[in-house]
Parts: sequence; structure tokens; C-alpha cells
Amino acid sequence: MAAKKTAVGVTTAGSEAAVPPARTGELAVRPGEDPWTPDEVDEARSELQSEVLRLRSELAHSREELTGLMRDSGDGAGDDQADTGTKNITREHELALAANAREMLEQTEHALERLDAGTYGLCEVCGKPIGKARMQAFPRATLCVEDKQKQERRG
Repeated sequence: MAAKKTAVGVTTAGSEAAVPPARTGELAVRPGEDPWTPDEVDEARSELQSEVLRLRSELAHSREELTGLMRDSGDGAGDDQADTGTKNITREHELALAANAREMLEQTEHALERLDAGTYGLCEVCGKPIGKARMQAFPRATLCVEDKQKQERRG
């Protein structure tokens, strides 16, 4: 069977297992940037995988905290207004932390999917390279600086 070049530049041959594009060092970079090395790709993948584990652990802890807060909230009988208010604030704070951790987990898992697909480092709006330095500083980035600034001005 003849080898063929896929959309992301990975050469595959017939029935052989395709190498994940991110292992090839062919991730997008901006003009003038050095290409991604296999070690840099592995480091990005490892950092993202560690972040997934940390966030999943944080979410499990939040679930336990919220379960305890809900169990202890009862009907508030016997609590004064300050105690009830404190419990509500604590519960709302824990809910906000859990929502933030869930969002970060989704972003991190999305970054790993993009790494596997070979689209890591490409802006999801304009399709241009985000920039290797930006991806190394913020591995969950999905927008180039220009599109991120446009988004922030709108929102």
C-alpha cells in the first residue's frame, strides 16, 4: 500500500497505526518561532495530563464538601441569621469553586484533544497559529492574541 499524507501532515501507510500528529513536531508555530520538539510536545502533554488529574481530584473534594454542607444545612432551626448567612456564603463559594474547576477541566481536556488531533496551537476563530510561547505559557489557549483581545472587547 502506498503511504499517504493526512490533512495535518502525518504520513501513514495502509494498515499501520497512525502516529498522533502531536508526536511529529508539526504543531503550528508563528513565523520566526522554532518548531515544537518532541520533548516540548511531551512536556505540554504531561503538564495537561497532570492538570486533568489535579482538577478531577479538586472536583471530587468539592463534591464531598458540598455534600457535607448540604447535609449540615438542614432547615436552619436553632441557627441565628449570621450562622445561616455564613453557611449560605460558604456553600455558594464552594459551588463557584467547583464550577470554575469544571470549566478548567473541560478546557484542559479540550487542549489534550487538540494536541492529539494536531490542531493544538491553532486559533479556533481564524485558524492562524496562536504562537508557541503563548501555548507554553497558557497551554489551554484556543485563541490567538488578536482574537482573544476582540473577544474581551465584546464581552
